[in-house]
Amino acid sequence: MTDQSETVDAFLMGLVQLRQPVRGYRAGVDPVLLAAATPGEADQSVLELGCGAGAASLCLNARVSGMTFVGVELQSYYADLARRNAAENNAQMEVVEADIRALPLGVRDRRFDHVIANPPYYLKEKSTASDDSGRNLAVSGETPLDTWIDVASRRLAPRGYFTMIQKADRLLDILSALEGRLGSVRVRPIQARAGRSARLVIVQARKLGRADFVLEAPLRMHDGPHHERDGDSYSQKALSILRHSAALGWDD
Repeated sequence: MTDQSETVDAFLMGLVQLRQPVRGYRAGVDPVLLAAATPGEADQSVLELGCGAGAASLCLNARVSGMTFVGVELQSYYADLARRNAAENNAQMEVVEADIRALPLGVRDRRFDHVIANPPYYLKEKSTASDDSGRNLAVSGETPLDTWIDVASRRLAPRGYFTMIQKADRLLDILSALEGRLGSVRVRPIQARAGRSARLVIVQARKLGRADFVLEAPLRMHDGPHHERDGDSYSQKALSILRHSAALGWDD
């Protein structure tokens, strides 16, 4: 039974049923894109830093069966949501309530094939606070991107992948933090429509990777230069990801 303060929302055409608060931080397309960009395989392990209600891990679980997940979430309510969502979506997911800067030993002594993250998009001192403390922490955090990337790099197994979605204007901070930690960096801009600047980027890097930097072609989310009709007008590629659990894919 759904609590009146929560909704149950369908992601990936109902493959994922996600409990979310009516008020507070609610997952949108960003964690779906993050999951689509993660090249998971059966029997691999995933650590999600700042998992919220579990949207990204559960979308990846829906696309690739047989993976195991550990989610780290600072806020008690969202950690509880993630546990319930994992159980209701039949995901092998352990949720740990902790600050990523002070991971418990049970996480620190493990290495993962993938680390994924959707860190807060705004610096706390540069954002406007809402009246919901949970949403404030989810969208405007105090932990620098350098720390997120340092924690991720330490938890990755050799040749493991780190995948992050973040605002495009923080790309320089991300690339600087990756230097000396992870290599084989790829960046995929996320473009709302043709002719518009990218608002988001997906960044992927690899432990011990030595390949050259790659700037991928943008993923265009909507067709046409502007909204012309009712409905979402997603591009075919975006529809395949958001509706049919397709992988984003990276150019060879």
